[in-house]
Amino acid sequence: MKIAVDAMGGDNAPEQIVKGVAAAREALPDVEFILYGKKDEITKYMDDFRNVQIVHTDEVITMEDEPVRAVRRKKQSSMVLAAQAVKEGNADAIFSAGNTGALLAAGLFVIGRIKGVDRPGMTTTLPSLQGPHDNFTMLDVGANAESKAKNLHDFAILGNFYSANVMHITNPRIALLNNGTEYDKGDRVHKEAYQLLNDDSSLNFVGNVESRELLNGAADVVVTDGFTGNAVLKNTEGTALSMLKLVKDTILNSGVKGKMGGLLLKSAFSQIKDQMDYSKHGGAVLLGVKAPVVKAHGSSNANQVKNALIQVHEIVDSKLVKNLAEYFDMHVKCIQQDEVDKPRENN
Repeated sequence: MKIAVDAMGGDNAPEQIVKGVAAAREALPDVEFILYGKKDEITKYMDDFRNVQIVHTDEVITMEDEPVRAVRRKKQSSMVLAAQAVKEGNADAIFSAGNTGALLAAGLFVIGRIKGVDRPGMTTTLPSLQGPHDNFTMLDVGANAESKAKNLHDFAILGNFYSANVMHITNPRIALLNNGTEYDKGDRVHKEAYQLLNDDSSLNFVGNVESRELLNGAADVVVTDGFTGNAVLKNTEGTALSMLKLVKDTILNSGVKGKMGGLLLKSAFSQIKDQMDYSKHGGAVLLGVKAPVVKAHGSSNANQVKNALIQVHEIVDSKLVKNLAEYFDMHVKCIQQDEVDKPRENN
């Protein structure tokens, strides 16, 4: 197995990316990592090049670059060459912590979409604090600022497969993120999407869900547009960090007794922090393209990079993309057949 790594992507690149690759290599002895980036900078952080290949690139797509323009103009950049390697079959998957928009553009324009998928969705895993499972899947969290009802239905199909085959949840409960739980809530797009999801008998659709219930185990797959999903994701992360900071500051400013109590609860706070850390599940996966594309947070450290690369390995090893393409094609054909059969039933 070969994983193409954009070694120059991210706030802490290449140091944390390279160190993350070194850590992942110990856990994944059957993987060859192809690092794309400036060779002299990469070699500063790695002495042992076992199962590691470096492809030197002079160009880098920065966080400030306009995504589509950067992918089209910086054809010799670390990200584009890594995507090109996947397209040409020289690598099985691509990983990056760099410019999200550029990685999406590379996934769409270089690697290409699965047949029938109009818009791939960026998928992430978040913790469930209650309910039957420890986490849930949400998409889209950033690939598409605007979505049609059909796109939201497609996201549900993609998320259903991902939840069942990667998260190993039987008959995942699928919900539509909305501003109320009633069936007629939301704008025209959400009302139409609700109807599409409700009419799809192959999905275990449980209705609308409000954002305040996301972490309470209300669903196993939450479907939304990329703008809303990204905002919810960042708000959830920010709220969790702010609350932990508030608790810490309160303890430090509450005198000797408060500090002693905080010391006794230190392990409990560590457990809470670990439970709320969605990065331990890996990166965000772009579902709907012809090969695995995984995006880590821009500020990822070496451990988070390692977790994401282990996730990439699991996705490739399970033949997720191939099986997903077949599942989606079959699902679409079944829906089309149902539409043909409806007039006959009415007659």
